[in-house]
Amino acid sequence: MVDISSPPTAAGAGFADSQARAEWRTVLRRFLRHRAAVAGFAMFVLLLLFAFVGPFVWTASLDAGGTAKVAPSPGHPFGTDRIGHDMLASVISGTRLSLQIALVVALVATVLGVVLGAVSGYLRGWVDGVISRVIDLMLCIPALVVTAVLARHSFTLAPSAQNASNWLTVALILALFTSWFPIARTMRGMVLSLREKEFVEAARALGASTSRIVFRHILPNTVDVIIVNATVTVAQAVLLESALSFIGLGVHRPDASLGLLINENKNELATLPWLFWFPFVFIVLISLSVNFMGDGLRDAFDPRQKRVRA
Repeated sequence: MVDISSPPTAAGAGFADSQARAEWRTVLRRFLRHRAAVAGFAMFVLLLLFAFVGPFVWTASLDAGGTAKVAPSPGHPFGTDRIGHDMLASVISGTRLSLQIALVVALVATVLGVVLGAVSGYLRGWVDGVISRVIDLMLCIPALVVTAVLARHSFTLAPSAQNASNWLTVALILALFTSWFPIARTMRGMVLSLREKEFVEAARALGASTSRIVFRHILPNTVDVIIVNATVTVAQAVLLESALSFIGLGVHRPDASLGLLINENKNELATLPWLFWFPFVFIVLISLSVNFMGDGLRDAFDPRQKRVRA
């Protein structure tokens, strides 16, 4: 009789690794055939370079003191604002901060949503009931209202938050109170289906613990859903943070996100339009690039996809 609890042979392990590599090559091939997704990926890489390498290339100071209200020119490609800030340096700094917030939100929300959704779907019972009701409740409340109230309340109670870590406060509020609920709901549905599969039943019969079954057997089979949801969360976080900063309840000085730059220069649209349009265009570029990538990843991971859309 074969001992099914024994570890796989080298040949079996090699076959599994080869099959996994073949699947990932198929996913990569589908993604590369999706022209919009490839364009979005290239655009996102350029935005990352602009935000994080740009300060080493464009060394203009963010301090005021230069010539004010200069139109875009070779010396100031994005012009200067009404007090002499170089607008290119400001947009580089704002893009970096907006991306930092979006990536932190995506990381925290994805981890929290995946873990709670998986636990809810696998354990079911009262645990599932509690988590599901919290998700249902929070999804009924407009995300912008929740984050605006929490951000204003936190800054009122803790004025010290108005410092260099202000952006991190905004990111954590977005992640903990708005962004993980859709991820958790999606993961719950996936796990409810996977928990009835034969490989999970076999692991349970061999005495595997709940944590091992969830994290070693179920979650690896949801990598596609996790990746797609993470990319969508990045785009949503950029837009939500921009909206908060635009109404004065998000990032505050000395930090400066793209949304804050738009807020500070919204009254200059008629006389100094470049102060408004440059930050606005970069918000659109970030959102479009991430959404294109998410669209391409969804199509690439979908085994039912017969034709990759252009």
